[in-house]
Amino acid sequence: VQLQASGGGLVQAGGSLRLSCEVSGRIISSALVGWFRQAPGEDREFVSSITGNGYIIYYADSVKGRFTVSKDNAANMVYLQMNSLKPEDTAIYYCAARYPGDVLTSRRPSEYGYWGQGTQVTVSS
Repeated sequence: VQLQASGGGLVQAGGSLRLSCEVSGRIISSALVGWFRQAPGEDREFVSSITGNGYIIYYADSVKGRFTVSKDNAANMVYLQMNSLKPEDTAIYYCAARYPGDVLTSRRPSEYGYWGQGTQVTVSS
């Protein structure tokens, strides 16, 4: 299984970005897919997760109301729409997959077996 995250960049505070995660090698309809981020000197933190059928979604409190996760099972793609970005959102963003997707969510990086390479998001003030 391989994951490829893309869509990061430099944006001003209040702006928007849409991250994409392309999964290959296994269908995402049977996976729990999570988004995590890691700022310099910080631990990797949970951002959002979405179940295989897309019905159960969780967000970290810090992004709730601003970020929206979605997926296209036919395309094996997962997305993270990020609006009203803040400087504290600056980090490398990773998508990760857990197989089987037999839990409603997981906020622990150790529970995801497959990771993408990350995409840098920088929000200027």
